[in-house]
Amino acid sequence: METKLHTFLNSDLLNKYLVGETSYEETKEVEFFISNYPEAAEAYEKLQNNLEIIAKAGAVDVPKNILGNILDALEDTNDTKVIQLVQHKKTPWYSIAATAAAVLFAVSSFFLYQKNKNLLDENNVVIDEIYDLRSDIEKNNNMLSELSSELDKLNNPDARKYIISGNERAKDLKTVAYINPVDKTSMIDVIKLPELPEDQHYQIWAELQDRMVNIGILDKSDRKMKQIPYMEDALALSIKIGKDGEETNENNTEVAEISLKEK
Repeated sequence: METKLHTFLNSDLLNKYLVGETSYEETKEVEFFISNYPEAAEAYEKLQNNLEIIAKAGAVDVPKNILGNILDALEDTNDTKVIQLVQHKKTPWYSIAATAAAVLFAVSSFFLYQKNKNLLDENNVVIDEIYDLRSDIEKNNNMLSELSSELDKLNNPDARKYIISGNERAKDLKTVAYINPVDKTSMIDVIKLPELPEDQHYQIWAELQDRMVNIGILDKSDRKMKQIPYMEDALALSIKIGKDGEETNENNTEVAEISLKEK
């Protein structure tokens, strides 16, 4: 009987039975030996344990032929074989340090990138502000240049200054006209204009020898030096109230007048 047991253990019936590949007769034979011989039961139990260990270690489906080869190798002899599983080696300390350094480098690089990006954005804002400032400086310089030019005209010895004040109909009205007969230029400085109804406005008129000429409209928004047409041989300047879309030359609309005749 020992010979039959030895022959059985050296066969691959236990392997086939474990993976469900035995025939009906082979199954009965395997179960007979497992039930009656402790050696066969122990060998079967070891095969089951080994199969479970292999399944857990692999974590993937193993083809049956590969499993059969492994089990065949386990049963080459009657001696109890111990499967030498590949153990997960502990990660060396220098590998852990290298990984930590890589992570630290990545984090540091990200923060440096973010900081550089923020600095670049701030630099762009500063550059835009510099351009805006340069533009404002240029505008201011142009305004100063225009003002200087106007002051030169006002301070020109040939320029004549005429203060035009309002009559009873516009007591608060006050403007100043500057006329230079040499350069043939005329300017007016709107100092104060009384309020008018929305459909009315102030007109400037030049009195010539034979007619009156409308030379512009005054508005309270013109609180600055304003160029007006130069009228050769003008006898007087007057300010009248006109209606939008209409031109008036009636004396009853006059609110201010100044004579330009030499005294």
